[in-house]
Amino acid sequence: MADLEAATRKLRAAEAGVTRAQERAAKIVADARDRVDQARAELADAIREADQAGVRQIDIVTVTGYSRERVRQIAREG
Repeated sequence: MADLEAATRKLRAAEAGVTRAQERAAKIVADARDRVDQARAELADAIREADQAGVRQIDIVTVTGYSRERVRQIAREG
C-alpha cells in the first residue's frame, strides 16, 4: 500500500510540475509577443521616418522585406 501511495504522490507532483511549466511557458510566450509588437511599432516608425526623409520605397522594401503595398500602408498610417 505504501508503494501505491508513494506512486500517487509522485504522479500528483509531476502533474503540478506540468501546470507550473505551462504557466511559465505562457508568460514567456506573452512576453515574446509583447516584444514583437514593440519591435513592429518601432519598425513602422522607422519606415515612416525613412519615407518622410525621401528614402526610395524600393530601398525600404529591400531592407525590411515588406511588400511595397505594406510599406505604403505603414507610410500612410503616420
